[in-house]
Amino acid sequence: MRTAICDLFGIEYPVIQGGMAWLGTAELASAVSNGGGLGIIGAGNAPPSWIREQIRATREWTSKPFALNIMLMTPFLEEVIQVVLEEGVSIVTTGGGNPGVYIPTFKEAGIKVMPVVSSVALAKRLERAGADALVAEGLESGGHIGETATMALLPQVVDSVTIPVVAAGGIGDGRGLAAALCLGAQGVQLGTRFVCAEECVAHPNFKRKVLEARDRSTVATGYATGHPVRCIENRLTRQFQALERGGASVEELELLGQGKLELAALNGDTEEGSVMAGQIAGLITDIKPAAAIIKEIVDQAESIIARLSNSYVGVRHG
Repeated sequence: MRTAICDLFGIEYPVIQGGMAWLGTAELASAVSNGGGLGIIGAGNAPPSWIREQIRATREWTSKPFALNIMLMTPFLEEVIQVVLEEGVSIVTTGGGNPGVYIPTFKEAGIKVMPVVSSVALAKRLERAGADALVAEGLESGGHIGETATMALLPQVVDSVTIPVVAAGGIGDGRGLAAALCLGAQGVQLGTRFVCAEECVAHPNFKRKVLEARDRSTVATGYATGHPVRCIENRLTRQFQALERGGASVEELELLGQGKLELAALNGDTEEGSVMAGQIAGLITDIKPAAAIIKEIVDQAESIIARLSNSYVGVRHG
């Protein structure tokens, strides 16, 4: 189960934790890295001082590689980049926009860069800009989403670039990892599954909402703002949808969404807060340590691949 992404980042397994704002803290990132995957600190809209603290705490709790996810829409973008450079972070992932203009700065500092993309055009552009790898994320994912499903997006991105591609969106177990490898990915990124890791700081109410979710529990809102978000349906999403149908302004919609992820993730208000989660939430039924999640995913994928290989040999030589 060693792939090009393992060699690139120096990790044991091709399993990467999503860079979740408020939830991708040092506790979870270090646990994922210690479990053989790549843990990611989610910068979100957090102030630079908090990000610096998280980087230093993660280093105290793991000696293994970890990354920082930069949300390009943060008002602290330039300051966050400076913290990354000063703290010597070795791997950066990005989301919420095109990081092309910043890639040369990271590369000059010896930082490996893996942007999240939702289109082939952006994938090609970022490879030319110097990205080391890409995360092809489908609309099944939680949080900010694109317009194409993972199974359609992933092989097209793989075919369009020469650098390693990681699959994200709708992946929650070893079957997803095996499928992603079959489609040409070199690894998988999971967010929603790691929400239900013991080390994740998500409020118990938030985790419970994920555990109780079914296949059709999530909805996407915010298309009118140009930045749609997938969450578990609740009072907030219904209010948001009603405002969108009524022609509310972008400013009014964005005001409604401000601070709502923190409200749900840390304060536990899962009706007025934003419970960001992917469509795979209906598959998640338990809470366990991050290392156990990784081992379960890898073991299941290896078993599936071995079984399929044996079946193929049997057909050929039957």
